[in-house]
Formats: sequence, C-alpha cells, structure tokens
Amino acid sequence: MHPLLRRLDLNLLLVFDALHRHRSVAGAAHELSLSASAFSHALGRLRDTLGDELFVRQGNRMYPTQRAERLATAVAASLGGLSDELGGWAPFDALTSERVFTFAATDFTALQLLPNLVARLQDCAPRLQLKVVQAGRKVCVDELASGQVDFALGYGEERDSLPMGIDSLEWTSGRYVVIVRRGHPRIHKSLDLEAYLAERHVVVTPWGEATGVVDLVLRRMGLHRDVALQIPSVLACPFIIASSDLIMTIPQPAAERLAPAADIVLHEVPFEIEPYALRLYSHRKYARSDAHTWMIGQLRALFEQSTLL
Repeated sequence: MHPLLRRLDLNLLLVFDALHRHRSVAGAAHELSLSASAFSHALGRLRDTLGDELFVRQGNRMYPTQRAERLATAVAASLGGLSDELGGWAPFDALTSERVFTFAATDFTALQLLPNLVARLQDCAPRLQLKVVQAGRKVCVDELASGQVDFALGYGEERDSLPMGIDSLEWTSGRYVVIVRRGHPRIHKSLDLEAYLAERHVVVTPWGEATGVVDLVLRRMGLHRDVALQIPSVLACPFIIASSDLIMTIPQPAAERLAPAADIVLHEVPFEIEPYALRLYSHRKYARSDAHTWMIGQLRALFEQSTLL
C-alpha cells in the first residue's frame, strides 16, 4: 500500500472525481450536497495531502493539472467499481432499474437478438439500458471476466471447449443455405456439389478467422472452394451476392431475414454440414447476481417462445 493512502481521507476522492467531471466548484459541490466553502476546504485538504494544486482556475472553469489528469482514470474506475458492488447488494427491480447490460455481438447476432428483446423489455423493464459493443472474438473472456461485458453473442459448435469460468446458453440451432442472385447464369433450379465448387464464394469471418466453418467441412472431404471475398459483416453480403455471380453459404435465418432487401434465391447446401448453434456466453462469477439471473430468464423466455430466428 502506498504511504499516501494511509494519510488520505478517501472521502476526498469523491471531491476529486466530482470536480474533474464538472470542472466547476459550484456544480461539484451541488452533486455532493456540500456548501461551496465546505467543498473548497475539502479540496484544500486534498491538495495538501497529495502535494499538488490538482485543479487550476481559468475563467469560470477548473482545469486539472497533469498529475490530476493521470489520477482521474484510476479514481473514476475505483469509485465506479465500488458503486457497482454496493448497488449489487440491493434487490434487482426490473421495473425501476436503470442498469446497463452490455452485449458483445456481431452485426447479425445483434440483429437476431435486439428487436425481440427490446420489444419484451419496454413493458417489464422500461428504464433498463442495453449497450452493444463489437465482438472482437467469439468468446470475449477478459471482458466477460472483468464485467465490461455481461453477455457475448455468437455461433459455436457443441464440441467447442469453453474457457474456464465461461458458461453458454444455446438459443437455437439451424441449417445453412446457399444464396445466389436471381438469374444467375449457371445456377438455376438446383445446385449440386460440382456446380457449388465451380463458383467463387463470399465468406463471413466476424472474428478474423483464417477460414470459415464451411471450409473446414470441405477440407475434411478433401475439397476446396474458391473464396473471392472474406468480410467481417454479414449485412452487406446479400447486396454483394445480388449484384455479382458470387455465391455464399449462410445460416438460413440470416438469408430469410435479409432476402427481402436483395434479389437473391436460396438453395440447399449440396453436402453434409452440421447445424450451427447460436449461443449466449456469460461468466460464472456473475451468474448468481439478481440482475444476471433476471436477464437470462428473459432470454430463455424468448428462446422458448421461438421468437428469435
């Protein structure tokens, strides 16, 4: 422990944090329900303890010194973490809670989840907030473990081994289809394996994988397809397919959801491929919290009602 911590009145960190955010003694004092003189006295004590001016007045604003700016992130993170923990002891009330649930998702997994989830929550949890961040990996282990992300959404296989502490909930599973543009010059009513391999392909790899799941299946068969385009987003793909002779293998719900927006035709995949599994990942350390338990219950209810694709 740093010697300064033994001498520091930790209540003064609230003064520091409020002034850093407001840049105004009056605004910070109002937030903490202190008089301007009491706030100034507390700031003076903090300056004496840390041996730095911390904030310098310029006009009507208080600007942090270099040392204060370096401290600000650590102070805000510490106070925020402590506030979350203290708040976590109170029973979770969905009707009044303004808690933020953060989901890591790709564009299409977010499209599958959010319309139905938002519709469900608008009545039973009207003040709840949802935040979606781009999933950099299939399972965001560090983000889930730290609590930065509550849930990660993605496709997985039943045989996938999960990192320690990570749980998964299967939303649904389904089959793949092949999409081609209407009026494709070589693919008409049906698509066989020879025709499939003769065309050039679009592959979606949302987490930067070297190859897609289809390529792994073909490799086990001793086959190879010609990939013309590798892309992280599925939403652009139907429009690419509709304006070219490229073809694409994609989960059926994605194809059906996006088909009305582009002039594409769906075909059966001309070889055996295991169904995909759409999964929700979370960390075990948060599994027993009231908020997480409640949200997982809402998601399970959606899955059981088959309202998700």
